[in-house]
Amino acid sequence: MEVYENMKFIRQFKKWSQEEMAEKLDMSLNGYAKIEQGKVDINLSRLKQIAEIFGVKLEQLVGLNDKNVFNFIENHNQHNTFEQTIYKHELEKANLILEQKDKENAYLKDIIELLKKQG
Repeated sequence: MEVYENMKFIRQFKKWSQEEMAEKLDMSLNGYAKIEQGKVDINLSRLKQIAEIFGVKLEQLVGLNDKNVFNFIENHNQHNTFEQTIYKHELEKANLILEQKDKENAYLKDIIELLKKQG
């Protein structure tokens, strides 16, 4: 695959439009579209910027081929799974905190009722 084909593949995989990508690169849609169509050469600094935006190494961007497309997808999915695990743990912690607050509120209500009966 050519570099411009790799760019299109990664952009589509991330479900980004050409407009979004052009905006991230601070360039016109037409300019970005020409890059993705292979109509213009891309300088090294622009390639580095594109790789950074995609969250891949420059070598991956320029060397993406049929053999390592699977690795790209697999790494992306593993990253998402890791993030989901973190979010799941944070949600569990939040639920435990809420449960504890509910118990504390119930305990305080019991104390108020006891104080009312004594007073």
